[in-house]
Amino acid sequence: MGAFPQTPYFLGLNEPVGQEVALHGLKIEGDLPAEVRGSFYRAIPDPAFAPRFENDHTLSGDGMVSRLSFNADGTADFVQKYVETARYKAEKAAGKALFGKYRNPFTDDAEVQGTDRTVANTTPIWHAGRLLMAKEDGRPYRVDPRTLATIGSYDFGGALKSETMTAHVRIDAATGELFFYGYEADGQASAKVAYCVVAPDGTLKSEQWFDAPYCAMMHDFTISENYALFPIYPTTSDLDRLKAGGEHWHHEPELDSWLGVMPRYGDVSEIKWFKGPKGCHSYHMMNAWEDADGLLHFDACLNNTNAFAFIREPSGIHMGPQDVVGALTRWTVDPKADGGDVTETLIGPPGDFPVIPAKMQGKPYKFGFMLSMNPALQGPPLFAGPVGVSFNMLLRLDGMDTPAPQVTGALPLPPMAGYNEPVHVPAADPAHDGWLVFIVDQQIGDNQFHHEAWVVDAGNIGAGAVAKVVIPTRLRPQVHGWWVPQAQLDAL
Repeated sequence: MGAFPQTPYFLGLNEPVGQEVALHGLKIEGDLPAEVRGSFYRAIPDPAFAPRFENDHTLSGDGMVSRLSFNADGTADFVQKYVETARYKAEKAAGKALFGKYRNPFTDDAEVQGTDRTVANTTPIWHAGRLLMAKEDGRPYRVDPRTLATIGSYDFGGALKSETMTAHVRIDAATGELFFYGYEADGQASAKVAYCVVAPDGTLKSEQWFDAPYCAMMHDFTISENYALFPIYPTTSDLDRLKAGGEHWHHEPELDSWLGVMPRYGDVSEIKWFKGPKGCHSYHMMNAWEDADGLLHFDACLNNTNAFAFIREPSGIHMGPQDVVGALTRWTVDPKADGGDVTETLIGPPGDFPVIPAKMQGKPYKFGFMLSMNPALQGPPLFAGPVGVSFNMLLRLDGMDTPAPQVTGALPLPPMAGYNEPVHVPAADPAHDGWLVFIVDQQIGDNQFHHEAWVVDAGNIGAGAVAKVVIPTRLRPQVHGWWVPQAQLDAL
């Protein structure tokens, strides 16, 4: 694969693997719950070739999709393949990297100018019997959910006009509709945002465009029962900077943040903008919901700056990881008002990768989960991922529909171990809180790692795994995942 930069983004657990895998008949230790029958899909950035620029990073890696399947015979299968994007195929044919800096086409080799440069490496999305691998800088790629073979770039049968689609869609479990958006919808550094609604059968039934206050990294958004909410944080792009060969993103601490709110079935002309704090940033939201008084609550893992050093440092922001301060934070607005300021409340600890059951999406919700750091860890953490350190504590929070949620459960990991983002699997019994499925990485020696899939009772996470599967191959950290029940796969 050539010589990769000797930076944290390509060393240790972040070392590129570049290997497709097919493992069958893996042993499941413990008692696998009956409901955990299906496939856990994961998106993994893994560059096939060494980058053209020394300051490249994890999130530029070619997309790989993996599938961990729990079988009826009590075994598990693990399969992982590259998403054969136009970019991947062009570089594979050339035998080297042709594309330049992260999300800067002006730094690409001349022979690939105009080629779709997305790496489809962020989230596997399941809807209407289709598996899409998405990254927010382009349209998704459709993948066969059984074989993981790449079918091709996906634009909803030619209906999608936006050049981009977020990797963070929201699905209303009650209606079966999928809601998404695309920012930089008509090109680099554009403030145009496309807001889209997809019918339960996968038909794109609405696409409307609006202007954001400025071109911002819009990594995630939320819906409530009646509204769509678009957060704007001051990690910004500039076309002149890109043309000069600069970085796609700079963080601007003196810029205000914003929350756009519109009726989720309304017209974009109805969007209202509520002002938030200066300089803050969030990558992931837990949920949005409306209370009995009609107030709208937006719950996000918010930081005082962008969490990624590869964005902060080109912006002139030099600070240690300990100076990145965050908390699970609630912004509250009155959607019937004409705008104003958000009301901010800290409702949980610092962390990220919030997870709730699918049926709670957009509704008042009792509980949720997130990853955090164990303040009592007696030893080094696991150095991995785009931030540089893996989360090593799984938390459960209850009372999410109250002004003061509480941490009610915790599952810490030992030193040099880390979590990947969990997915939630519902239980057949509505009184049971379901299950969490995720991969745990453990460093066991000099550049040696052990990987296991864990199944944890969502109602008793502190008890640890009820079932485990050892995955006997080297893995790279995932970004996001998705759970698909076996019954839905069998219905294809």
